[in-house]
Amino acid sequence: MYAISVAAELVGMHPQTLRIYETKGLVRPQRTPGGTRLYSEADVERLRIIQRLTTELGLNLAGVEVALRLEDELRKAHAQIDRLQREAKLEVQNVHKHYRRDLVLYRDERLPERR
Repeated sequence: MYAISVAAELVGMHPQTLRIYETKGLVRPQRTPGGTRLYSEADVERLRIIQRLTTELGLNLAGVEVALRLEDELRKAHAQIDRLQREAKLEVQNVHKHYRRDLVLYRDERLPERR
């Protein structure tokens, strides 16, 4: 966890910029009981993404908000897909366990009998 001054230095921004991003809801640092902002590695990475979106792609903060929201939704969708795939795999394994292992001879009456 990083204090606002350290987080700002890590991403090359002014601490006031981080406060603005928090006000806009783009980043949500944790707070100590005394109210000090604490930025996690994930928060710092999100700040780097915001910086790339604004400087390299020229997005304004409204565009950044939309891009981050879509990225969050995509991450949730991927997590749900992964969970459903694991559940389906377990269900398939469960079905396979219940297969009968008996060998049953089948004779098609339409075919001539072999000797």
